[in-house]
Amino acid sequence: MKSTMRTPAMALALLVIALGTGCSNSSSTVNEKVEPAVLEPIDGTDRYRVLLTESAASRLDIQTGQVAESDLGLTVPSAALIVDPEGTFWVFTNPEPLAYERVAVAPVREDEGLAYFTNGPPPGTPVVVVGVPELYGAETGVGK
Repeated sequence: MKSTMRTPAMALALLVIALGTGCSNSSSTVNEKVEPAVLEPIDGTDRYRVLLTESAASRLDIQTGQVAESDLGLTVPSAALIVDPEGTFWVFTNPEPLAYERVAVAPVREDEGLAYFTNGPPPGTPVVVVGVPELYGAETGVGK
């Protein structure tokens, strides 16, 4: 049985042929990398608007609910809340498709899976209820 070994010169020749065919500098063949999350500064704050691609939002399974009004104040599912290291409570609003902004809520009282507050986004505002920690990490760099 005869064994065929490729020499380094043959491997180099095959690499040159492979690189020389099918590659061009035209913009139609350049595969630009699209970042799954882009941060836009929010004027007048130290926060950022998180812009996700559709595939990133799908991978994170981003789901939203709405701020509701009750006898005890405004309410969201407790899953919408995140607390920063300073103890401030936040929710991520969804002002337009694939865009998310962190908004403070206060004071917060939780009961039976709901969070109640008086200061925060108005009733009807879409808020993220699944994917909150991932958005917080994307915005603040936690986990990097």
